[in-house]
Amino acid sequence: MPKNPLFKRFLIWRAKHISQKQFVYLLSIVVGFTSGVGAVVLKNATHFIQHLLENKLVQYYHTAFYFVFPIIGFTLVYLIMKYVIRQKVSHGIPSTLFAIAKRKGLMKRYQMFGSILTAPITVGFGGSVGLEGPTVATGAALGSNISRLFHMNQSTRNLLVSCAAAGAMSSIFKAPIAAIIFAIEVFSLDLTIASMLPLLLASLSAILTSFFFFGDDVLLPFKLVDEFNASDAPFYALLGLVAAAVSIYFTEVYDRIQRFFDKIGSPFKRVAFGGICIGILVYLIPPLYGEGFEVINNLVAGNPEKALQNNFLNLDLSSFWVVIALLVGLVFFKIIASALTFGAGGVGGIFAPTLFMGSIMGNCIAKIINHSGWVSTPVSESNFTLVGMAGLLAGVLQAPLTAIFLIAELTGGYDLFIPLMITAAIAFSVTKYFVPHSVYTMELGRKGDLITHNKDHAVLTFMDIDSVIETNFQAISSKMNLGEIVREAVTKSNRNIFPVISEKTKRLEGIILLDDIRSIMFDQTLYDEVKASDVMHNPPDIIDIEKDKMTVIMKKFQDSNAWNLPVVRDGVYIGFISKSKLLTAYRRKLIALTH
Repeated sequence: MPKNPLFKRFLIWRAKHISQKQFVYLLSIVVGFTSGVGAVVLKNATHFIQHLLENKLVQYYHTAFYFVFPIIGFTLVYLIMKYVIRQKVSHGIPSTLFAIAKRKGLMKRYQMFGSILTAPITVGFGGSVGLEGPTVATGAALGSNISRLFHMNQSTRNLLVSCAAAGAMSSIFKAPIAAIIFAIEVFSLDLTIASMLPLLLASLSAILTSFFFFGDDVLLPFKLVDEFNASDAPFYALLGLVAAAVSIYFTEVYDRIQRFFDKIGSPFKRVAFGGICIGILVYLIPPLYGEGFEVINNLVAGNPEKALQNNFLNLDLSSFWVVIALLVGLVFFKIIASALTFGAGGVGGIFAPTLFMGSIMGNCIAKIINHSGWVSTPVSESNFTLVGMAGLLAGVLQAPLTAIFLIAELTGGYDLFIPLMITAAIAFSVTKYFVPHSVYTMELGRKGDLITHNKDHAVLTFMDIDSVIETNFQAISSKMNLGEIVREAVTKSNRNIFPVISEKTKRLEGIILLDDIRSIMFDQTLYDEVKASDVMHNPPDIIDIEKDKMTVIMKKFQDSNAWNLPVVRDGVYIGFISKSKLLTAYRRKLIALTH
């Protein structure tokens, strides 16, 4: 119980007068509000830094500052992490997914303000990433710690974390329905009546908070002008295929650059190398600076020249192929710049880079179709720009419903629903075939810690391996004879299985079942003659605690038909897992997660 007597009395009063369900509804509103405030703080802090740097130093002095800014920004972020927060601030949404998967929805307190201190500096000083991920992480950490403050159970805590994610997205884009779908799709939340209302309340309170602080200002102020023509459907299918290809490129480049930076041991080397590389890119290609929403808005408004006017070669933008080449270059280099930002230690998200690349990709496809003369009536460049964003969101984030509803809400209607569905479905299905996990879930997927909508898999992921390991098995040495086995193991154990381990290395060498010696264990003439090595044999399978996740362990039991399997760590024996205990733990976890 809390030490504060006033708060303790409040909890007692709440337990008497407010039901658990009603209190969860109240907390979801609070979490939505705090997520909205977090989004406001992050956005304003970032825009203040960008205004100070771009509109003051760059505009009135020299564009060479573009080269210097990222190095300064990454250095400041590193110093804040080392000396102020004293913790590493991880990428927003992956860190939240990890907390749900392996920490029972518990997020550390510093995560409530870590992204607020570091993300605005990263993006404001030129880091080519977005603010959506840090905003979601901030809101999720607030939701987690609020639920912990009021002693909520694990399932409620996970629900409030998802409410925070919905609130953050609702506040940023002013798209409450897409925000709810985002929380369900990305966080693999079960959609039930019990979870739907809290998500609605959180999304609503967050968007009202956003309206209070920002008024009617919208991040992507789109208004649908051109209607969808059924004759354009094949071209939207083509856009879906291109989106899938770009999504695969996005994921591969991101993964490889992250792996490269992981090999660089020194944080100073990462900051220096990443800062110099991103500085060169931003100096040569200024549209890569920051989130890039201004470029997106120019493309939708039909002004690509305005977005490209700062090209370092001063190329003639009246040439069609020059414009196409520059736009393709932005798509090609944006993910490189984003991955370099992360590798250098910057804090941000990949939602905005995905929208940036998707909008340019869609605009390019429309321009090429119209220029080629394939159609008698030109396709809508603004519509393709919008649908291109949905296609890349569906492929990179592997969240097709979020992509469809986000763009539909941003355009103020659902007239683009058919092309959005065509492009998103194709982009998602093709990308999923070649890349099983999204950028958000890539690392967790490789480790087997990813939560999915598959209930069995989700429950197994939540289970703790250490909690089901049993150590009350009498170990024996391979050098022991039958008499020693009977006296030292059989008579002292109530189990019918005995691990055989090396005396020096403690490594598992085999097992002996009671049935293996039952027929000879009372024949004292064999006590000195028969050795453990004569009767031991290999177990049906072995569980490696460092490598095997619960899903793998369950499969090993299923394939081997064993009731007990030995557990090793680096080859050293540590105990057994029994099928009965595993199933009991599974049932308990299932009950805990569904109530």
